[in-house]
Amino acid sequence: MNRLALKQTAAALGAVFALAGPATAEDIVWARYGDIDSLDPHRATSTLSLQVWSLMYDTLLAMDAEGNPVPHFAKSWTANDAGTEYTFNLEGGVMCHDGTPLDANDVKYTIDAAFDETTPSLTKGSWGPITAAEVIDPLTIKLTLESPFVAMIPFLADSFSSIICDTNGEGFGTTTAIGSGPWKLVSWTKGDRLVFEKNADYTNFGKLADNPGAPYEDGLIITVVPEPQARYAALTTGEVHIAEPPFDDVPAIKDSGELDIIVAENTGQNVFWEFAVHRPPFNDVRARLAVAHATDAATAISLIYGDLSIPENCPISRGVFGNDQDFCAQYRPAYDPEKSKELLAELGYSMDKPLETALLVWTGGNRQKLGEVFQAQLAEVGIKATIEIMDIGSLNARVRQENENTEGTTGSMDMMTWSWYDPDILYALWHTPGAYRGYTSPELDAILDETRVLTDPDARKAKVQEAMKYLLENAIHVPLYTPGWEWVFAVRPEVEGFKVAPFVYPIFSDIKIGG
Repeated sequence: MNRLALKQTAAALGAVFALAGPATAEDIVWARYGDIDSLDPHRATSTLSLQVWSLMYDTLLAMDAEGNPVPHFAKSWTANDAGTEYTFNLEGGVMCHDGTPLDANDVKYTIDAAFDETTPSLTKGSWGPITAAEVIDPLTIKLTLESPFVAMIPFLADSFSSIICDTNGEGFGTTTAIGSGPWKLVSWTKGDRLVFEKNADYTNFGKLADNPGAPYEDGLIITVVPEPQARYAALTTGEVHIAEPPFDDVPAIKDSGELDIIVAENTGQNVFWEFAVHRPPFNDVRARLAVAHATDAATAISLIYGDLSIPENCPISRGVFGNDQDFCAQYRPAYDPEKSKELLAELGYSMDKPLETALLVWTGGNRQKLGEVFQAQLAEVGIKATIEIMDIGSLNARVRQENENTEGTTGSMDMMTWSWYDPDILYALWHTPGAYRGYTSPELDAILDETRVLTDPDARKAKVQEAMKYLLENAIHVPLYTPGWEWVFAVRPEVEGFKVAPFVYPIFSDIKIGG
């Protein structure tokens, strides 16, 4: 983009900011390509939502720099020998944003809401088989499980387990949200911006911030700016402090030295093909394998992302327990267009009679361009894929709709992304009934059940790899790439202290904005 166009874009964006209300000198402004789905941690699964929850709410545990669980609001915990009872001892003096104490009652309130019979959490299964949350005293809570669940402790360090203050009432999740985290919600204008003020009473017990107390700056604004060049223009003029830059401009930005470029590591993100398997053609494993063999992920991501992303062989991402690139490479269908054509021919398809499918892709991160590269690769073997672009919320709903549709012969596949800190993501996605009502089987269910109860690390790793082998050989979950994708941050030079924690959680408490 030339300087004149950049200035024109900046002027237009400035007008938008002016209409929405100006930021103050003490406000950090972060521009993102999309908005949250909900302020309620039980009602969404997107990374865009998780990032915001981590700012507003506390969790019982936190994650260290390697992604391991450490104490936070729970300063210690014990478990019985059977692994079915956990007792957590809580920090005293922690306050909710409305001035009420955060204590064991709020933890029980959160867990009870997750297991509510009428409106359970979307991640209810990831809490594990909790049968009771008992308040022993205001600073002690005991969780009882029906059976051992080794993934519960790391889950309690993730924002999906954010503690909701029990004083939340009408409007929670849409207009109000009371937590105890470093940032208090001021307002949410859906599709536009979130406005926060610092929690002056905040104490950080375990989260990855050098600052042990309240944020240094007074306010934080998270604004939605879908167009990459508009975000870049706002960065150059100082309207925005932190934003995802246009991918094509990252090398030039690095060379100019005008902005810092930070690429998130250990994101836990896995981008993969999945298919509507309850109708033709993808109810036949050969059709799924044909797509897998036709996909040259390494070339595609190199063309679109350069060195900002790398191919992924496993259904769980690098940095997550059980990931082993060499093991997964034995079973992931390799790029082999001739093999793809053979499989399609067995099914009655050819270049003159292509297999037809929708290809669902969600917005942002140059994914449309990536989808077009994959579309061209599929076309070379006789697969006609029609790309449909939509926001992540619409994609999640559409995938489930396609999975529940058993009629017709036009296929549906999607380029899905999930971020998780533990191999229990495989249970969330593929154990009956599955996150999207997609592929499930009794054999796979039995394998996944064992991954949740095995306490010996070597035994659990072996079972996780058995599940991955099943998913790869049956082309149910076809990994494409990890980890950076759109989690590249351009940061203005006056911003000091910005960092990104594992699993793509930006930290703003340490930020100081210089002159």
